[in-house]
Amino acid sequence: MQPYTPAKTDNILVLGAGELGMAVLRELVALCATSVTVMLRPSEPDSASAAKLKTLAQLETLGIAVLPGDVVNDSEEQLCSVFSGFDTVVSCLGFVSGAGTQLKLARAALQSDVKRYVPWQFGVDYDVIGRGSPQDLFDEQLDVRQLLRGQSRVQWLIISTGMFTSFLFEPIFGVVDLARNTVRALGSWDTAVTVTTPEDIGRLTAAILFDPALSNQVVYTAGDTLTYGQLADTVDWMLEKTVERIEWTVPSLMADLAAAPTDQTRKYRAVFAQGKGVAWDKACTYNAERHINTTTVAKWIEQHLL
Repeated sequence: MQPYTPAKTDNILVLGAGELGMAVLRELVALCATSVTVMLRPSEPDSASAAKLKTLAQLETLGIAVLPGDVVNDSEEQLCSVFSGFDTVVSCLGFVSGAGTQLKLARAALQSDVKRYVPWQFGVDYDVIGRGSPQDLFDEQLDVRQLLRGQSRVQWLIISTGMFTSFLFEPIFGVVDLARNTVRALGSWDTAVTVTTPEDIGRLTAAILFDPALSNQVVYTAGDTLTYGQLADTVDWMLEKTVERIEWTVPSLMADLAAAPTDQTRKYRAVFAQGKGVAWDKACTYNAERHINTTTVAKWIEQHLL
């Protein structure tokens, strides 16, 4: 067996510049003088949205090169050719790009000359959740893991971060519903969830990429891990109010999903309610072991709601 040699990180390609992608890009630039490039879907200059123009301006300020590419419409061969010009490829493109995209990107990375690939798995522990969960998109994430583990040429890292902290407070998700002064538990009040802010994910991803001891493994991070009961207590304490508490049991959420089987929000509610693979001990995470401070739910409320 050949001795382990850390993959080079001299030339990094990040796929996507959304909320997570921009956080990762900023931290990569802040951490090092490494060449950082982002791949974005091309658009005609006169048809670019105000948001796209703002993103392009931010990237220019950061000194990040922009490479046109379309993960949906470009072939695996085209993506493979693009990836071959980089040491490390980090995908920040989530499920919004459509079913099949995660596998397409993984196959392109493995066929390319890239040294290391970080797939978009910034979320739950798909190994623990397993196949056939209420969120059917998760099965593809397991296919990606199987591909990466089944080869030895390309190094890989999977970074498990839990849910975006802000998602707990999204009205459409329905967990913290401030308009109705309500907190709803997914599963039970003792069911736990791990959350991390995109900003912390960006900082930790940059640190993890430059940690030579990490390779071919799942790395766990956490801004906070708490039960829904603790979440309700935190909202009460931080906002100086008493919220109404409503428990959404697994059977009730599965019934809701059966009534609207293509509803993505109901899929996520059901899978998080089951409590498998959606929470881990913060004390055992990368950030805790290296004494890197992260944003708790209480701190997020202080920053965004007070």
